[in-house]
Amino acid sequence: MLTKSKAKDLWELRGRLVSTGTAAYTDVVIDHAQNAKVWDVDGKEYVDFAGGIGTLNVGHCHPKVVAALREQAGKLLHTSFHVAAYPNYMEAARRLVDAVPGRGPKKTIFFNSGSEAVENAVKFARAYTKRKAVISFDNAFHGRTLLCLTLDGKYKPLRQGLGPFAGEVYHARFPYSYRPPRGVSAEDLTAYCLEELEKLFLTDVAAEDVAAIIVEPVQGEGGFVVPTKGFLSGLRQVCDRHGIVLIVDEVQTGFGRTGRFWAMEHEGVEPDLITIGKSLGAGMPISAVAGSAAILDAAATGAIGGTYGGNPMSCAAALAVFDIFKEEDLVARANSIGRKVQERFDGWRDKLKIVGDSRGLGAMRAIELVADKKTKAPLPAAKVKDIVHDCAHRGLIVIKAGVFDNVIRTLMPLTIPEEDLERGLDVLESALKGASA
Repeated sequence: MLTKSKAKDLWELRGRLVSTGTAAYTDVVIDHAQNAKVWDVDGKEYVDFAGGIGTLNVGHCHPKVVAALREQAGKLLHTSFHVAAYPNYMEAARRLVDAVPGRGPKKTIFFNSGSEAVENAVKFARAYTKRKAVISFDNAFHGRTLLCLTLDGKYKPLRQGLGPFAGEVYHARFPYSYRPPRGVSAEDLTAYCLEELEKLFLTDVAAEDVAAIIVEPVQGEGGFVVPTKGFLSGLRQVCDRHGIVLIVDEVQTGFGRTGRFWAMEHEGVEPDLITIGKSLGAGMPISAVAGSAAILDAAATGAIGGTYGGNPMSCAAALAVFDIFKEEDLVARANSIGRKVQERFDGWRDKLKIVGDSRGLGAMRAIELVADKKTKAPLPAAKVKDIVHDCAHRGLIVIKAGVFDNVIRTLMPLTIPEEDLERGLDVLESALKGASA
């Protein structure tokens, strides 16, 4: 006797009603979740290594977040910060400003999404410098709005057919040590990329016309690519030399993911502006731009904002997140998770023919899958998709990334229990072994 599947019926409904422009990593339809586990509408249990694409560093439905939301829901749902202020916006701003590296007076402002934060960071930089140009990097991902698409370093499918794009955006080389330019060693990659950036100032845009350089301290959608040592600090020097605003995009890397509260802390880099999102709100929509008060005060009053930015509910969640990080020492937990994941990933790289690279910082870990280790030919995206679906079938939600769509990345909650972490890694190993056979 066949059992009727609620998930299958709902997935068919999704196909009829929802735009096919939105991607789908799995065909799981979730009913409820707790910490690092989710249950679908048919009652099947999964370990979650995706964490809402990095938004759930404190886990699904953390009791402190739920309690804060319940309390706030009975007091104030919305008014718009432009109409009337409310206390938890200012308190969330204070907590965030205190956490941002850098000397001198700092300020912040809240938005709804990472894309909004990036767009507005560029606006602040342009207002402050009175310049127009912006430099991003190949393989970068900064969002899906028009300016963010232009900043993104991957054309298909992100930008294909969606132009024309924003003007005065240029792309430089990011140091991807597993895939360096032909003839360039990993040891020379930092110097090479910084020299290519200086060459860009001669061939594409003058340094004195550049308002900002925006960089991810670890590339997210680009495949969890960790820059070679000295690159971020080198960018800081370039920006200081030419009067350029350095924007560090920590939307995915921030809030402990890499084993530091901010990924840029691994190189001691102080940004002019930082874009923040995802795990700031524990699943509630909130993002921010924070940094130099002089830059954040450069735009004309009324030029920056939005109806829902820093909504009272989202601010309540953010305040709970700050408390949870302190009380549960989640930055240290990220390092513990990262050591365990790295050990397993390095072992697969050494033993499995399809695992070409193991990389990352803290709990932000990835493996790059290849068809041939010698040539580094990427494993076809269809086969990577099959591995992701096999993991879901076995009870693990995991997602891919990379310019070739051949990277498996880990964004499990930092609150994940050891048994769930081990179970998830075992499932992923089984799926990889099956694909390697």
